[in-house]
Amino acid sequence: MSADPLGKAILDYQRGGLRGDCRYRDGADSQDSHIRENYFTPSAEWSDEWKSRLNALDSPIVDVGCGSGQYAEFLQKSGEVVAIDVSPGAVEAATERGVEDARMMDMLELEFPRDGFQSALVNGTQIGLTQSLAGARDFLSDLARITDEDGVTIVDNYDPTKLDSERFFGYRPDPRRGVAHRTFHVEYVRDGEREVGRNLHFVLFSPERLRDVTVGTPWRVAKVDADGVYYRSILRKRARKRDENEGKQNRDNT
Repeated sequence: MSADPLGKAILDYQRGGLRGDCRYRDGADSQDSHIRENYFTPSAEWSDEWKSRLNALDSPIVDVGCGSGQYAEFLQKSGEVVAIDVSPGAVEAATERGVEDARMMDMLELEFPRDGFQSALVNGTQIGLTQSLAGARDFLSDLARITDEDGVTIVDNYDPTKLDSERFFGYRPDPRRGVAHRTFHVEYVRDGEREVGRNLHFVLFSPERLRDVTVGTPWRVAKVDADGVYYRSILRKRARKRDENEGKQNRDNT
C-alpha cells in the first residue's frame, strides 16, 4: 500500500485527535497542515455565502477530493451525494463521520456513467492536481461527461497574479502570465514514526486562465468569487447558457 500520511492524519483527527505532527514540506521549508481548519471546521463557522453556494447545488452531487467528508455530510442532508478521494484514510474518515457513499477513486479516472450527476464540487484546489492547463481541460471534459446537460460545478484555485511568490509555500514560477505552480509533500510523524507522502504538484491559474481552460469543453465560467489570492468559480454547461439566451429572445419577441 502506498503511503497515506494526510489520510491517516485526517482519520486520527476524526477518531479523537492527531497522534503526532502533520506538516507540508518543500525541501528545508515546512508548515503545519492545519488539519482542523482544512477538514474539520464546523459548518456553523462557515460563511453564509459558502453555505448558500453549497445549498444551491442540485443533487445528485459528486464531491471530488472529499477529504474528511465535511461538505458531503452537509450536502447529503438535502439530496444524494457520492464522495470520492484517492486517500483510503480520508474515505474511511468520511464514512465514519456519516457520509453514506464514500469511495476510493482517482479524480483523473472518474469511474462513473455518463450524465450521472447534476452538480460537482471540486474544492480544496483539487483542479490544480491536474498539473497543467491541458490537464485541467481534460479533467473538466471528463467532469462534463458525468454531469447532465444542466450541470454545475464549483472549482477553486489561487490566482498567481495576486500572490506573494516569496511567501507562498511551495511556489514555483511559470513564464506565462496568470500561471504558476506549487509543489510539496505531506509528512506525518505519528507515534514516533515518520510517514512521507508522494510529491504533490499543483498548477495555479488565474480566473482569466480558467476561462481559457474551459475553451473546448462544455463549461463556461459563470461566476468568480475572489478573496484576495484565493478564488472560487461556478462553472455551468454552455448548453444551459444557450437555452437561457433562447428563452430570453423568445420572451423579447412576444
